[in-house]
Amino acid sequence: MSTRFRSVKGTRDLLPPETAVWNAVEACARRVFESYGYGEVRTPLLEDTGLFERGVGESSDIVGKEMYSFEDRKGRRVSLRPESTAAVGRAFIQHNLQELPPPVRLFYIGPHFRYERPQKGRYRQFHQIGAELLGDPGPHSDAEVILMLVEFLRQLEFRDLAVLVNTVGDEESRASFRAALVAYLEPHRERLGEDSRRRLETNPLRILDTKDPAERELLEAAPTLADHLSPASREHFDQVLAILERFEVPFEVAPRLVRGLDYYTKTVFEIVSKGLGSHDAVVGAGRYDGLIAELGGPPVEGIGFAIGQDRLIDVLPESFLAAVAGEPPVMLIPIGEEARVEGLAMAEALRAEGVAVVAELSGRSMRAALKQANRRGVRYVALVGEEEIASGELTLRDLESGEQETLSAAQAARRLKEQR
Repeated sequence: MSTRFRSVKGTRDLLPPETAVWNAVEACARRVFESYGYGEVRTPLLEDTGLFERGVGESSDIVGKEMYSFEDRKGRRVSLRPESTAAVGRAFIQHNLQELPPPVRLFYIGPHFRYERPQKGRYRQFHQIGAELLGDPGPHSDAEVILMLVEFLRQLEFRDLAVLVNTVGDEESRASFRAALVAYLEPHRERLGEDSRRRLETNPLRILDTKDPAERELLEAAPTLADHLSPASREHFDQVLAILERFEVPFEVAPRLVRGLDYYTKTVFEIVSKGLGSHDAVVGAGRYDGLIAELGGPPVEGIGFAIGQDRLIDVLPESFLAAVAGEPPVMLIPIGEEARVEGLAMAEALRAEGVAVVAELSGRSMRAALKQANRRGVRYVALVGEEEIASGELTLRDLESGEQETLSAAQAARRLKEQR
């Protein structure tokens, strides 16, 4: 008995018509990001494991629990990329992109891999759309990244967006806050879960990410990072907020927002859509001024974001989905054996005029072919028989009204475009 293979757990196939939605979202991302001066970068799926240990942080759940890592045949430690900021940073250093006029603006679209429990909207192979701006430490870059993201989401027809924004400060600010947070939590160690007790030793700020209700209650009285900001960090954050106000971006300062990766500094933010019935973020982002140097490069500042594309597509507004669906293509039906080749020629002529055509190739009867057209949801069929072959035309029939007329390929294309 032959084996019947299935997709690996936590992965999935994307099939038509769903792929049309994915393509439309990616086309929108490229259009918007390129309008802000970003160029696309494509990094390998496979990277040196040490890149993520150093870039993402060994204390993070991604490195500690979720990476697909293994040794290759020569004993080299490699990993399927769990995120792309470190990978883009590696490419930036390797190809000396710091020699370009700053800032360097890069975006990416592609699959990533993390070993976590599969659930709705979460997969072990997942997809992200992201961007990185490298070489500008100022608050204006932070604000422009937010403006670009809001524009992208608005073009996807989201109309109820809110930006949750915070600052995790510079190293001076975080050192002061870390000490105060540990001093507060240490007497309550027994009330913390296993992960949070571990983080108390390795990265206390990550405890602020907890979803545990008891821990969240404990944190309500904890010190806040805002009380430990250096003057430079406070000024940077205030300028970001002032720019968002200037452009009327709806935002809310979220004091407990720290994001989940170790490399973030200063501005961090998430964008949520209030109409989703939850506060799941559509996108997460942050500044990372020390990452490039940590990866062995020059002291180049950066800010970037990542959008979970699987999640994004799950919550797309119906108005965007309806626009993507559009009209099914025209179906060309040859009538008679001789018309099968000439029908292909007429289908090619319509395509040359910019019309999508599904050609009936099986030789089934006209009645059976029209039945297939109805099953496909096709509104128009182009008929080619002896008369049409003689005249070099086609008969365009509207299956909704029953009306039909004989036209050239160019005339039919114009008529079809007028009906869109």
